[in-house]
Amino acid sequence: MAAKTAGAGLEERWRDILSVHARTMCQIDRALHPHGLGASDFEVLDVLASEAPREGDRCRVQNLVGRVHLSQSALSRLIGRLEKEGLVERSVCREDRRGVYVALTGKGRDLHAEVLPLQRQVLERTLSGS
Repeated sequence: MAAKTAGAGLEERWRDILSVHARTMCQIDRALHPHGLGASDFEVLDVLASEAPREGDRCRVQNLVGRVHLSQSALSRLIGRLEKEGLVERSVCREDRRGVYVALTGKGRDLHAEVLPLQRQVLERTLSGS
């Protein structure tokens, strides 16, 4: 009986985490939609902004895989879309032709800076319990 109760408690906590995540992602999507971004788009821009903070800095796509909550193929498609929108640019690693770098463009940096406060407001609202 105790194992069943402990399992039920874990399951309830897991469902609570999923619920908070889903609610937060939906609210971020709504807040960023007028700017042409979704929550996953922002997540990639935000990680790039922290991993490659200066103009001209770049990050290996492989390093992004562990930092964003997307499969490698979904991440590649998202980066392709962001590239078409002029927010990031990709380049091949000279030392390892299999490696691909991605970097924020000036337009991507500007958009990230513009929407960052909106995303942080959503996080504050949904995660602080207010």
